[in-house]
Amino acid sequence: MTESSPVDPQPTEPAGWLSLPDVAEHLEVSISKVHQMIRDRELLAVRRDGTRVIPVELVANRTVRKHLPGILTLLHDAGYDDEAALRWLYLPDDTLPGIPAAALGDDRAREVKRRAQATGF
Repeated sequence: MTESSPVDPQPTEPAGWLSLPDVAEHLEVSISKVHQMIRDRELLAVRRDGTRVIPVELVANRTVRKHLPGILTLLHDAGYDDEAALRWLYLPDDTLPGIPAAALGDDRAREVKRRAQATGF
């Protein structure tokens, strides 16, 4: 009898991507401010097809998701680069349920933050 190895879950794709100019327009800030927010880990940007983009779920109304900057800092402190942080935010978690990125918009955000803290230990 052969043991089957568990398959690593794959992250889901964001519902969409926003270019940096689109984010600036959406947040009603300058493009320079968007670049500063990325440097300060208030926003997560990754390269897709040579262009830096931001997952649409991370921007809500006229602000970024409330807990996102803290979560990005926790993940960075745990050694995650931007691609790894993106993977973590979009990896399905049946115990949430859903993905951490979607949970940032509701009452599960504190649980996502707690789990991000645990990655450093």
